[in-house]
Amino acid sequence: MQLGNSTGLEVLLGNSSDTGVRNVEQVLVPILDILILVLGVGGQTMVMVILCGRRRRGMRRTGQSPQSSTTGTGTDVLLLALSAADLLLLTVLPFHTVAIAMQHWPFGDFMCRLVGFLGSACSSASVFTLATLAVSRYLTVVTPARAYCLLSPRRMSIAAALLWVPACCLAAPQLVFRFVGIPRRAPDGLACFAFLSHQDQLIYGLFHFLVAFLVPLTTIAVAYSSIFMFLWRTQHVRRAPQVERYQSKVTQTSAMLVLAFTLCWLPSYGLTLALLEAKSSEATGASPRYGPFSVFARFMATSSTVMNPILYVLMSQKFRQDLLRLFKKGEQRASEAVAAA
Repeated sequence: MQLGNSTGLEVLLGNSSDTGVRNVEQVLVPILDILILVLGVGGQTMVMVILCGRRRRGMRRTGQSPQSSTTGTGTDVLLLALSAADLLLLTVLPFHTVAIAMQHWPFGDFMCRLVGFLGSACSSASVFTLATLAVSRYLTVVTPARAYCLLSPRRMSIAAALLWVPACCLAAPQLVFRFVGIPRRAPDGLACFAFLSHQDQLIYGLFHFLVAFLVPLTTIAVAYSSIFMFLWRTQHVRRAPQVERYQSKVTQTSAMLVLAFTLCWLPSYGLTLALLEAKSSEATGASPRYGPFSVFARFMATSSTVMNPILYVLMSQKFRQDLLRLFKKGEQRASEAVAAA
């Protein structure tokens, strides 16, 4: 049940026969979405400001122009791309919020297609970026000399842009085949559906699960397992303690980002696959009730856009220092403005 999938929205638009549950969803979902929007937009904007500030400080130190600058790190570029994908994902959230609150899709066929496409593309780009972060972390820890050449900011910028190619290809069916129709269990309103055929929906859902979730997470698990084994094997080798601590801390932060993504999106994918399977096997037309769990799964999926900034601040000392510097600069500007007034 990504933000781009119709299955979860169909659940909230009438899969439950309990009117009271639907009324609670109409109130609870907008409240949760507003909370996610405020925290997500604020947090991701803060991360992007910090990362861009690092690049500007690096250019001032080296005297480079923005066009020729190679300052910063490849990791910062990927983190910036991840925040951009999350921010773009948040832009489609209000459309689903309004649809759930109104219990029908009021935005027309074009927005149905566009919102579905953006939701699928952004979520796929996020997990592809996380997989690339894991691989880059593996190269940085295990083969630092090679990583210095391969993971330059310029190359990582190109890689981050290219990650959107498979993400957009994976989301293309959302743009082509989505349509607005009348659901069987909510005949008084319109809903945004993904495919005419349930078989096509099932094939696409399974393919999306494999390509945009299972395969990247397998790559991530292998990368971090290899890092762990490398650090374990070399823990008795004489190395600079500060370098060892830094590499271990960064690895922990990256692993926590992946764990948060998995916990946030797994209920959503699990619910989508369960609903598709239930629909394909139903004989009487009665659909299982997943109303409360669908709200939980949807909230977990949208909260993925909030988790990354929280983990940066809690687990990265460098980010905490940058955040403190940003607040001090804001206080200084506020004081100057008051003094000038």
